[in-house]
Amino acid sequence: MINPKSIHQWLLWAFVCVMIVGLGLSLVERQWLNAFIIMGIVLLTALPRILGKRFDVYIPSEFRFLTTLLIFTSLFLGEIHGYYTRFWWWDLVLHGGSGLLMGIFGFLLVHVLNQEEDIHLHLTIGFVAFFAFTFSLAIGSLWEIFEFAMDYFFGLNMQKSGLFDTMADLIVNAAGTLIISVAGYFYFKSDKTYFLEEWIAKFIERNPKLFRKMEARAKE
Repeated sequence: MINPKSIHQWLLWAFVCVMIVGLGLSLVERQWLNAFIIMGIVLLTALPRILGKRFDVYIPSEFRFLTTLLIFTSLFLGEIHGYYTRFWWWDLVLHGGSGLLMGIFGFLLVHVLNQEEDIHLHLTIGFVAFFAFTFSLAIGSLWEIFEFAMDYFFGLNMQKSGLFDTMADLIVNAAGTLIISVAGYFYFKSDKTYFLEEWIAKFIERNPKLFRKMEARAKE
């Protein structure tokens, strides 16, 4: 039986190889800005693994794969190869996906802090889900500010249609993170199967020291 983790690893390397080829072509054609952006994208794809090793936290291969996929499709395909202008729905789909990922990250982040003895947090599952929702919205807002700054100072076209593009991105981002926040809340409050249950359970199982108090608090 094929190991899903191995599939994720091969796909990750495939993305990296494609970007390295793109970097080489940009250098040959003297497209220095594109080359610089691609180098930044390659570094971003390695960030989940670097953070996992730095803080001794297991990050599921699914999360690392989807994070890399989001970076690859949004920056490499979207910005470098113009997929945002080729396909009108490209931006909306990616912002919905980023809302899901940032919602998961916010959910797990506050749970990690909730388990630390040195950090006096005693948050309910409901507040954790609310934090995940607002955390993802904050990241989405910062990204829109980044797009505006890049357009204003460097003459790019990341915002495409201006205000409409910004508001549509924020709305889709909010919808994505709302899904994961509600799903995460019901997962920790019951034993039933909900969206991304196995993913969240794997993170908890492989990081027991981060979640040693979680089950007790969830039952209070």
